[in-house]
Amino acid sequence: MAFVLYYTAGTCSLAPNIALRDAGLTFEMVRVDLRAKKLASGEDYLAVNPKGYVPALRLPDGNVLTEAAVMLQYIAEQRPDAGLGVTSGMERYRYLEWLNFIATELHKGTSPLYNVLAGDDYKTQLKTRLAKRWVLLADGLRDGYLMGHYTVADAYAFYVMRAWQHAHKQTLDAWPALVEYYARLATRPSVQAALASEGLKP
Repeated sequence: MAFVLYYTAGTCSLAPNIALRDAGLTFEMVRVDLRAKKLASGEDYLAVNPKGYVPALRLPDGNVLTEAAVMLQYIAEQRPDAGLGVTSGMERYRYLEWLNFIATELHKGTSPLYNVLAGDDYKTQLKTRLAKRWVLLADGLRDGYLMGHYTVADAYAFYVMRAWQHAHKQTLDAWPALVEYYARLATRPSVQAALASEGLKP
């Protein structure tokens, strides 16, 4: 039985979509209508993931994982020879720091920008605070990647940078290192294939 990725185009399910391809794992994609909480088949998505959001990853043994940062760690550990994660020493904790920073400060940190009830003043304050987070991401790059080599943390970073530019209509121009980083990641075959599978552009 293959892995099954429950996704909605353009959301954070893009990160495990990329990582599964990086790892060379066989998987199926099932689109989720987040408003209706339904699968394309009409089945109830809440029966798969009671949290009601994506991504969710059904494992070959039938277990379902949720939360992108955890899912990415799991995927990386399925192919340790691919070097998609860090498994020991202080570097492992630095790697976990990045995954959690991206999840909480950049991914969830931008969520209020989607809220139609949030006023312009609040959004301006939020963008100012987020700018400091982007600086930290840019300054943390080593040899072009977060860990000095490509890992699933970079796949997650690609998603949040893409969302900043596409969903939030912002630019990375204030951080030239991130412009280069994003462009570098966009050339990866796994990223291009994941984008194409969801009908997206970089």
